[in-house]
Amino acid sequence: MIIINELKTELKSYKPKIDELYEVLGIDKSKEEIKALQQKTNDIDFWNDQANSQKVLKQISSLESKVKKYDCLTEKYDDIEALLDLAEEMDDEESAKEAKDELSALVKELDDLTLSTLLTGEYDKQNAILSFHAGAGGTEAQDWTEMLLRMYNHWAESHGYKVTTLDILDGNDAGIKSATIMIEGENCYGYLKSEAGIHRLVRISPFDSSGSRHTSFAAVDVMPEIDDTIEVNIRPEDIEVATYRASGAGGQHINKTDSAVRITHKPTGIVCACQTQRSQHQNKDYAMKMLKAKLIEIKEREHLEKIEDIKGVHKEIAWGAQIRSYVFMPYTLVKDHRTNYEQGNVGGVMDGDLDGFINAYLKALSQGEIEK
Repeated sequence: MIIINELKTELKSYKPKIDELYEVLGIDKSKEEIKALQQKTNDIDFWNDQANSQKVLKQISSLESKVKKYDCLTEKYDDIEALLDLAEEMDDEESAKEAKDELSALVKELDDLTLSTLLTGEYDKQNAILSFHAGAGGTEAQDWTEMLLRMYNHWAESHGYKVTTLDILDGNDAGIKSATIMIEGENCYGYLKSEAGIHRLVRISPFDSSGSRHTSFAAVDVMPEIDDTIEVNIRPEDIEVATYRASGAGGQHINKTDSAVRITHKPTGIVCACQTQRSQHQNKDYAMKMLKAKLIEIKEREHLEKIEDIKGVHKEIAWGAQIRSYVFMPYTLVKDHRTNYEQGNVGGVMDGDLDGFINAYLKALSQGEIEK
């Protein structure tokens, strides 16, 4: 059977890549590190230091996840090889079709694992905090901002990541003016850092009875979640803390007290807010966490020596600065202007199919084709 021979040849072509990945991922070293870290958990005083113990457990989990993904990849390779041998021996067309489907899945897993080796940034393994801000355009821009929020929620869900809404401000008539969410999972920031920037929408507006075409803009900020082990020096006199009555989802409790917190960093004008936690103290902690994350992200992006070197961060959310365009009319196309990667299925993209854009960005970044 020609199809089986072709599948066998294709399968064998991936073996060198899998073997190379073993070295790149440092599987042997990772297994040794797991043993050493697990040995630490047996120390009598290990659990006395909660911060350190959680850090060690997180390291173990991350390393075990990497080893498990590689082991699953090699197991799948062996299973496909055995399935093809059986199909050839039994002249079984159904087994050949099954092997073909399994091979497609193997290639995707191989690509995903290879891509993860590009995540070498200091904060790439951290959770990600995403903030959304509507640009010029009133209701149309606010509706677009809500569409983007939905898009990233779907992307996160498709990857098994946890999403928590930290703050949201509804639009006047529809959509949202701004929102902040936390996406938790392995390498979240490493993948989503590609999404920071201004996103442009072109469509026939559902809010315009004349049926004319509109262009709208929204900004997406992406920051790594900063844990307590990372020191960020923020002087008390540099921040202004305000409390206010929370709005939106959250039930009756959230609207009874001034539990929402907004923190303004005076030197830069950065504003971080949180209203979805049950107490003012919790909201303040989250808002401070977001501020620290934003300052760290800007410091790294602008290659500054210290936080105090950050002067200002305001950028107009309008034409000329967009990283990606989403065109609904007169044709359908989503195009990233940094990598030139594009996709015609705009509906799929809005449902969270962003991996092609993320992969193209990371590859271009690793090859020095674009700047961070």
